[in-house]
Amino acid sequence: MKEVVLWSPEEVTGWLMENAVPEYCEPLRGFTGRDLINLTEEDFKRTPLSRVSSDSGQRLLHMIETLKMAHHMEAHKNGHANGHVRGGGENGFGSKAKLNGVPNGFKKEMIKIPMPEPERSQYPMEWGKTFLAFIYALSCFVFTTVTISVVHERVPPKEVQPPLPDAFFDRFDRVQWAFSICEINGMILVGLWFVQWLLLKYKSIISRRFFCIVGTLYLYRCITMYVTTLPVPGMHFKCSPKLFGDWESHLRRIMKLIAGGGLSITGSHNMCGDYLYSGHTVILTLTYLFIKEYSPRRLWWYHWLCWALSMVGMFCILLAHDHYTVDVVVAYYITTRLFWWYHTMANQQVLKEASQTNLLARVWWYKPFQYFEKNVQGIVPRSYHWPLPWPALRRGRPVKYSRLASDT
Repeated sequence: MKEVVLWSPEEVTGWLMENAVPEYCEPLRGFTGRDLINLTEEDFKRTPLSRVSSDSGQRLLHMIETLKMAHHMEAHKNGHANGHVRGGGENGFGSKAKLNGVPNGFKKEMIKIPMPEPERSQYPMEWGKTFLAFIYALSCFVFTTVTISVVHERVPPKEVQPPLPDAFFDRFDRVQWAFSICEINGMILVGLWFVQWLLLKYKSIISRRFFCIVGTLYLYRCITMYVTTLPVPGMHFKCSPKLFGDWESHLRRIMKLIAGGGLSITGSHNMCGDYLYSGHTVILTLTYLFIKEYSPRRLWWYHWLCWALSMVGMFCILLAHDHYTVDVVVAYYITTRLFWWYHTMANQQVLKEASQTNLLARVWWYKPFQYFEKNVQGIVPRSYHWPLPWPALRRGRPVKYSRLASDT
């Protein structure tokens, strides 16, 4: 093992990346191994480290202490193995042997090894928080479904309010089966994401993020849908009859919509009014973003396949004339921005603390975000494991251990 003091700046950067603290790569750029082990708490009180660290550098300092301890033990082991000299007196016999200048070859040394305080896991599971995020997403989904039923009653008749002009509709004729292709692509992406989620090691954290983002997107959609009631996009629509205050029928219709997943292909969604913005575009975009973010970078073909499924699905929404173009564009914009904002804040420790320079702390969901992400340290690795009790297939040769003989 190469000594820390001999590390180059590239080796220091590699060590920071391996230990999931990439936020320090930029401020510690150009630091050698000697500079790294000489860091103190005072250094984290000055820029640029004070802008990156949210815990006064305690986590990184503990990691450095552990690193120094490991190298100290390695150096002591090598020195102990090479420090004994065997042999008798002059010409092999005569005087009593002296090893290391001490009779019998033993020297008493007090070795003080600094023991860092045991630190918490960088990625705690916290399934209770995940369950709370699931309840939030489920509540927003049900609330949105109720709003769809309410807004359906407010949609003006097609004879009174004709469809709004749309540049895409003017250039492409309607394809009746296109919307079914969109929903099939969405189900394929959801299935791929579910299989990938089962194999993820830190599925609790990733599930929590998925539920938080999905719930917030449904809440935004509920608000925009209620305040902006648009006429149906095309004359081909066959909307369900209005109920005119029959709440028992309202409830029955809402339960049917929830049971069918809000899909037209299941025959559960034949209501009008839920246009701005497109919920189908949200699912197509969000599943692709999560699939790409939490899968290995080397699976580029897998990423391109999911991207193609998502793009074809969105194009088919427009080709079926079931949503205005603005519905799809707004849904894509809001979904991608919320996903990127949330993950940027989750990956940067300094953004998890409210301050005058952190303007992202002004969003309404910042407090729940702090609660869900405060114990997650750094970027969640794309690690996978076998989730079932069956024996996993092991790749490569098994590690062999040998017993070390000790000199007495």
